[in-house]
Amino acid sequence: MKRVMLGRSDLEISVIGFGAWAIGGPWEYGWGKQNDNESVATIRSALERGVNWIDTAPAYGLGHSEKVIGNFLKEIPAADKPLIFTKCGLPWKEGAQGVYNDISPASIQKEIDMSLRRLKLEVIDLYQIHWPSPDENIEKAWETMANLKRSGKVRHIGVSNFSTIQLERIEGIAPVETLQPNYSLLSRNIEIDILPYCKKRNIGVISYSPMASGMLSGKMTRERIATLPADDWRKRKGNMLNEPRLGKTLALVDVLTDIANQYGRSAGEVAVAWVLGNPCISAAIVGMRHPEQTAVISAENLELGNGDLDRIERFFVDNPDMSSTL
Repeated sequence: MKRVMLGRSDLEISVIGFGAWAIGGPWEYGWGKQNDNESVATIRSALERGVNWIDTAPAYGLGHSEKVIGNFLKEIPAADKPLIFTKCGLPWKEGAQGVYNDISPASIQKEIDMSLRRLKLEVIDLYQIHWPSPDENIEKAWETMANLKRSGKVRHIGVSNFSTIQLERIEGIAPVETLQPNYSLLSRNIEIDILPYCKKRNIGVISYSPMASGMLSGKMTRERIATLPADDWRKRKGNMLNEPRLGKTLALVDVLTDIANQYGRSAGEVAVAWVLGNPCISAAIVGMRHPEQTAVISAENLELGNGDLDRIERFFVDNPDMSSTL
């Protein structure tokens, strides 16, 4: 698989990374029940296809995603281990199913030690602030992240979901090496200012949800949506499953499917390839929970033609409300 240098870091990463949100299993923002053996098989399949990094977070399953990854890492040779990216800033209380925002120095210090234990690692390759909340605490949080890098507990530091104003506020404390934003055909706001800002400053961008939480995978139909488990967060949060947005999303999927059929690909591959086609994007995080879903990794070698891109853009000209954040 193609690899790129991640911004100003020395990390050479595959252009697609393994997103470990769904393998965390049930929690407030879970995707339903998940079999851990299935999760490990999916990780193995992704690595066999050339993926060399995993993005996770303590919040995913309230520590469970990290534990699954840690158990997997323990069983494979050091030479085969992927790079591990994780986050801080969303701890939880004992017995709770949800998380809360805390980026205080004390919380970050506690979280890094717990993540290292769950992942069975001595150092994390990339450590990221998950959300910039509370906003007034981001400077202190970033000072703590810089100290963790100096201490050797993490190799590189980055942020997720930060605005340009927030990036500017912390850049003077320590260089921001990476940004992880939401970016897909259905979430394009970062094109306005965030992507140009990162490109100018050589901040690596690893975008998440390139298939819009599965909505652009080509697998989502009204029939499947009706049978989603009650604990799938998409049924309870946001408006992605509500009309008229759902109908327009499925119409976009029809466009992607028509394009995909020309190349013998899937709608999901077209959606991911579209994200990777933006020169400001270093790599994309693709969530997977079953081995067969790793087929979408082939998007890394799909190059969309100008006619394909024009057809996609015409959809948004006709539906200008569809490029906003989910």
